[in-house]
Amino acid sequence: MRGTVSLSLLASVLVLNATAADDLVGMFSEGKVSGQFREFSISRDYDGSPTYTRSANTLGGYIKYETGAWNGLSLGAAAYATIGFHLEDRTDWKQVDPTLLGSHNENDIYLGEAYLQYKYGNTTFKAGRQKLDTPMAGSDDARMLPNLFEAYVLTNTDVKDTTLVAAHVTKFAAGTFANAYNIPGTGSAAAIASGQALALTSGYSGVPDATAYVGQFEDMGKYAIGDSTGGVSVAAAVYTGIPGLKLQLWDYYAHDILNAVYAEANYGWAYASGIAPYVGAQWINERDVGSNNVIDKVESDFIAAKVGVKVANFDIYGAVSQNSKDSSAAVNGGTISPWGGMPAYTQGMVTRHQFMAGTDAWKVAGSYNWKDMGINLNTGVYYASFDMDELNGYSDGHAWTATESGFDIIFVPETIKKLQLRFRGNFPRDFKETATTHTDWNEYRFIANYNF
Repeated sequence: MRGTVSLSLLASVLVLNATAADDLVGMFSEGKVSGQFREFSISRDYDGSPTYTRSANTLGGYIKYETGAWNGLSLGAAAYATIGFHLEDRTDWKQVDPTLLGSHNENDIYLGEAYLQYKYGNTTFKAGRQKLDTPMAGSDDARMLPNLFEAYVLTNTDVKDTTLVAAHVTKFAAGTFANAYNIPGTGSAAAIASGQALALTSGYSGVPDATAYVGQFEDMGKYAIGDSTGGVSVAAAVYTGIPGLKLQLWDYYAHDILNAVYAEANYGWAYASGIAPYVGAQWINERDVGSNNVIDKVESDFIAAKVGVKVANFDIYGAVSQNSKDSSAAVNGGTISPWGGMPAYTQGMVTRHQFMAGTDAWKVAGSYNWKDMGINLNTGVYYASFDMDELNGYSDGHAWTATESGFDIIFVPETIKKLQLRFRGNFPRDFKETATTHTDWNEYRFIANYNF
């Protein structure tokens, strides 16, 4: 009898192992390849102090492989690359725009995603290198390659009309746009502080020479302030149970740096006439937690409101915002956002001064979808204004008004539906102003995205 049982158990094990092997083979055979090929060209003409033109052309994007699911388990990996062409002297940032390339304006290729994902019922767990798009930690895919993260993310939708999120983010790999906020490692203390105020309130590192981190997975604290910390723990709830209403609340506990609370409410409704108004409000509250060797005090509040209307193919809105100020706080009380989080209603395409201390900002924008004319085209324009307080930190002790106007044209050819062509322009005036100088520019971007 014992031998019979043993043989039965052995047979069962062999059958289970064979089934598991078949499932594993199927897991990979059912995998899929996807990605995006991107061509990006940019040209910026500076007018003011100083005056010069810089440009860049790049090819790249990403290619991704995801397995099928085996008992809810799947794997994924993606390689990202940017390769410059027709460039001038790469070492001269006044000739070659750095926001499309890797560290020190070099070509770059790296493993940007490598994760394990497990789904059970309404719960999903994803661990490893991945792309995140949350209010205060996001991909900020504004140039050639996006920001990426190493994180452990748990989402659940068991509660009706509610998504719950719990996550811990350990590392950050800055995208190519981070190069725009490189702070020189040498110079006056005032110049370094000015660069830190701009970078930390615009979504990137306050560490001098942080361009070395582009495309590199670095500790969240070391990237932000140059001091390794315990990462960022995140909890969130998003509710959509009332038609037209979306409520979201996020808490980011950046160990030994700050705690950031982000709250947003959006509501839209429609009339029989086809007019569809909408409103929105957002609030960001930051306070310091723990201790570090760089930032002693964090204390800021940002509030914003938006009202708009959709009529036929038009979408028009206006927004206002205000940021607190405190001369004894980090960046004088500006809102710190070092990991690509840029959710503000009033930000421009490049001007992100709304998070600087004491800034009052407003923005108006409109777009038109040409689909009724049989063309996959969307066009938009905007204008933003930023009243800078003397405590802004970017131009120490100087108050002024910075403005930005711009346009955005997106075209999807009917014959190549996976191709998107985009032409954008931005025209900041007095991006920075001192008693004797000012910085203006005209910038144009052409982007071709082919998704597969």
